[in-house]
Amino acid sequence: QVQLVESGGGSVQPGGSLRLSCAAAGLTSDYYAIGWFRQAPGKEREWVACFSSSDGSSKYGDGVWGRFTISGDKAKNMVELQMNNLKPEDTAVYYCAARQGWGPCPPSIAGMGTWGKGTLITVSS
Repeated sequence: QVQLVESGGGSVQPGGSLRLSCAAAGLTSDYYAIGWFRQAPGKEREWVACFSSSDGSSKYGDGVWGRFTISGDKAKNMVELQMNNLKPEDTAVYYCAARQGWGPCPPSIAGMGTWGKGTLITVSS
């Protein structure tokens, strides 16, 4: 059974930076996609970023281009999400999710099979 361990998060002022990490344990394949999603109060869960170990590709959601960067460590089955120039609208619970098997990051959230518990990020002055 795949388990995801999330770390990072917290509170930061606008313009600040934070880093999230997600380590996957129990993977039975060398090929997987691990990503971060977020859900703000009253809103639907949305893509933030995703990394695929199959081809090293990454995918980003709207609104984070140029500010967020996802990177993968295949040896550790872990991804890191570096978030720069954070804005109040980035405030949300951030969830790590994983999908085993070869291929790029799936086109929809429904394609991710395992979810972490989430970590709160608050951007406020």
